[in-house]
Amino acid sequence: MSTQLSQSTLLAWYAEAKRDLPWRHTSDGWKILLSEILLQQTQVSRGIGYWLKLVERFPTPQSMAEADVDEVLLLWQGAGYYSRARRLHALARQVCLASSEGGYDGVLPTTSAELLQLPGVGPYTAAAVASIAHGESVACVDGNIRRVMARQMKSTNPSVKEVEHWAKKNLFKPDAGDWNQAVMELGATICTPKRPKCVDCPIAPSCSGQHDATSYPEPKRIKRKRLDLMCELRYDSSGLPLLVQRGEDGILAGLWGPKMAENIDIKSLKFIGEVKHVLSHRDIFVQVWLGTCSQGRDPATVAISSLDRKILELRAGN
Repeated sequence: MSTQLSQSTLLAWYAEAKRDLPWRHTSDGWKILLSEILLQQTQVSRGIGYWLKLVERFPTPQSMAEADVDEVLLLWQGAGYYSRARRLHALARQVCLASSEGGYDGVLPTTSAELLQLPGVGPYTAAAVASIAHGESVACVDGNIRRVMARQMKSTNPSVKEVEHWAKKNLFKPDAGDWNQAVMELGATICTPKRPKCVDCPIAPSCSGQHDATSYPEPKRIKRKRLDLMCELRYDSSGLPLLVQRGEDGILAGLWGPKMAENIDIKSLKFIGEVKHVLSHRDIFVQVWLGTCSQGRDPATVAISSLDRKILELRAGN
């Protein structure tokens, strides 16, 4: 077995086997940034549609900065983790500030160091955008790259520093953008968590852990929490629900939906069922109580979460 990872072999594989994704047909840093933020916690297959909508409506930072955050949330609804959309809107506004006010005069920064100063941009996103859009020789570190590294090195629980060291050591500096994408593509399509396709892996000769690949890295144990809530679902005479905009805190911050709390006054309300909603680290159970109101709002005009959609759909069967 070779101990040296073959850069040329991996890059040749990527050139031949990479998925045809729309953001791979642009060098526009803003559009690449949109894809990276979307894909942080949204699957590629679902992210494509959201990216196309966002790019059409907000082709530049200026177009997003001039819009209300509610419009960004409306286009984002269904993608989950809405704090990303709020931070993206804040990012666009900061970029469009004058440089004398701490902004960038409407031009998205090109270096990873500058990108890191923007809201919602961490080391991975900064490195990805800077390398892919602008060719900066900086290594990315994400979950896919960590998994490839762990298997190549036969490491059960590599630290962030260890992964960073490996990524920097193996970085193909003449084309860091393609290299970073190649390693991530390998992790996403070949070196997968549960069913790695080691026989198809272009860098299998240098992989120390291929014979027991699923042992590397060691799976993380997720501690799940349960949250119990009650919902006051009210409709007006025309069939529109009463929707309120939530505050700036919590997982549903800034979104619209029926009133929800740990306890509500259930007098004059009818219990119609319970909704379960699963998040990455939390299971939410919502008891739904039905009542009336004087004036509702069309749900199609505001941003609501998938949890709230489940609650609204519950009424259809009652």
